[in-house]
Order: sequence, then C-alpha cells, then structure tokens
Amino acid sequence: MAGKGKGGNTVAAVTAIAEPIAQQLGLMLWDVRFVKEGANWYLRIFIDKEGGVGIDDCVAMSHALDKPLDEADPIDRSYCLEVSSPGTDRELTRPAHFDAYIGASVVVRLIRPLETGERELRGKLDSHDAGSFTVTLDGERTLVIERKEASWVRLDDTDAI
Repeated sequence: MAGKGKGGNTVAAVTAIAEPIAQQLGLMLWDVRFVKEGANWYLRIFIDKEGGVGIDDCVAMSHALDKPLDEADPIDRSYCLEVSSPGTDRELTRPAHFDAYIGASVVVRLIRPLETGERELRGKLDSHDAGSFTVTLDGERTLVIERKEASWVRLDDTDAI
C-alpha cells in the first residue's frame, strides 16, 4: 500500500479509522504501530476480543481496513499492513490496558538499570496513574516506576507456556 501523506500523527489517524471498524466486527482495537524495520515500513494493527482472536478475525479486519485506509490516505509512504493478536505477552501501553490487568503478572524492561543492576523485573501489577505504575516483586518488594523510565511493560506469559 502507498499513501501521499496528509501530515499529522499517523498512528492517531489510523486509530480513528480502525477503532469503529474493529467495533463493527465485534473486536477491540488493542494498539496501532507504524514502524520502520530495515528499509520497510509496517502498519501493525493489534486486535483482541473475549476468548481471543483467530486468523479469520485478522483477515476480516485487514479486508475491512483496506478501502478506508486507501480513501483517507493517512500515510505518506509505502507500507505493509499487518493485523494480529497482541499475543499472550501483550504490551501494556494505554491506561485501559493497565486497568484490565491490575493484579496480573508483568515483566518490565527499564531504560536504565536500578542501583541493584536489575533492568528486567517480574512482578504483580498493583496500580497505575497517568505517570507511573506500581509493581510488587517477589511478593514483598514494591516499586513505583515512572512510565518514562520503562522501555515496555508486558504481561508475563511464562505461566501460559
């Protein structure tokens, strides 16, 4: 797919297009990412639903997005559209994601290591607000982590294996 750029925030523009389409299909739009890998650009749409998504859901979302994306033309370069599930190790990026997984086991990758040298932490997500979240490690040590200090926060899927 190719586009002729309209300026502005690509992810926000695509989210505005994809959100109602996902809802019409009975899906939840989990995340939208526009990333460059090597020489190629990828528009990644992550969808979810109760009980999980399958390949048919991904195909339906992809087909439903084709025409609206072409008509709106929010992307100023060639790209590959990928639609998938966020997976069992889904990244928590929005406040609603953090809300949904309070009490869940998470893995946090810090931008800089703690004084103890730890950079990747596993624990239970206790709470969050606009700028930080709280994780209990080893069932005893509680840390408040600024979101800007975390590279990512993902569900810990080690129990799902």
